Amino acid sequence: MTTVELTPRQRTWSAFRRNPLGVGSGAVLLLLSLIAVLAPLLAPFPEGYGSDTSQPPSATHWFGTDDIGQDVFAQVVWGTRVSMAVGLSASVLAIVIGLLIGVSAAYFRRLDTPLGVLVDLSLSLPMLPLMILVAALAGPSVRTLVVVIALFSWPEVARVVRSQALAIVPMPFVSAAKVVGGSSWWIVRKHLLPGVVPVVGVSVVLTTSRAVLAEAGLSFLGLGDPNSWSWGTILHKAQQSGSLASAWWTTLFPSAAILLLVLSTTLLSVAYNDARNHRSDA
Repeated sequence: MTTVELTPRQRTWSAFRRNPLGVGSGAVLLLLSLIAVLAPLLAPFPEGYGSDTSQPPSATHWFGTDDIGQDVFAQVVWGTRVSMAVGLSASVLAIVIGLLIGVSAAYFRRLDTPLGVLVDLSLSLPMLPLMILVAALAGPSVRTLVVVIALFSWPEVARVVRSQALAIVPMPFVSAAKVVGGSSWWIVRKHLLPGVVPVVGVSVVLTTSRAVLAEAGLSFLGLGDPNSWSWGTILHKAQQSGSLASAWWTTLFPSAAILLLVLSTTLLSVAYNDARNHRSDA
């Protein structure tokens, strides 16, 4: 009987499917993504005032209401859209910056030292106070949060990408490409970028998770967009109204959503790494 040799991608996917935590985490992230996309169909945009103020969870209001009668379920649903949009956008921007700097440092050796110093310096800075300062100076908006979070998230991506790219640069096929006259851009595009894609995939997931946490923290401090809902904004308004102590449901559900996303992304990245490094016993 002929044995079909699986490609590395097929082996990774096969190993990943056998990990229930990874599959479950992926399903949770897919569910959160669907909630974000279908928010207008799931709940009306929370605005104005309601007559049922500070009501606990019930059949009418699944997550209860806040101090002005707004439905907390609607807040969490619409907050999913903003939180995930900010997290994913900031992650993509941070990945692009980190990818460019990491690959440049690994391939162009003269740039390695200055770019390495830049990365180390950026990693040594107190991230949260600087993020608060920059966000406060720039003014509260979703765009500001995306840019600020990305600017303080790319160094970790650059360091991981550089480490992976450094292992590829000495490979014979890279040297052969140089000998036959391949341009630097062609070599980077054809050999380095495909080689660092696996670590970039993990970085996207983890960076999105950290970006959501950063957005929640900044919004909780009042630096988010006051005209839109996010999980951090829900917590901020609950803190401003004094509901933190008197209405537990106004903070429990957005906090649970943040925890669910962070836990799912962490487990998904761990499962993917295990699957990518899987070695068959056969």
